[in-house]
Amino acid sequence: MQIVVDLNRCQGYAQCVFLAPRVFELHGEEALRYAPAPPDDQAERVRRAAAACPVQAILVGDRAGAESGKGAAADDR
Repeated sequence: MQIVVDLNRCQGYAQCVFLAPRVFELHGEEALRYAPAPPDDQAERVRRAAAACPVQAILVGDRAGAESGKGAAADDR
């Protein structure tokens, strides 16, 4: 699994931090740090975090780079 966060879109609501704290971390008040290749045991938490993001800033893909989820459909338009 690979993830990419659009840091320009991210507003620091931190829903991802609550749902996947081993992958996402707030540094300071708004700066988000994340693991772009999270451990496999965090996959479900990452998917939930991506779905919960109010601004849909988290894109989730497989290791081959194919994106999945709502973000991919929006980007294909």
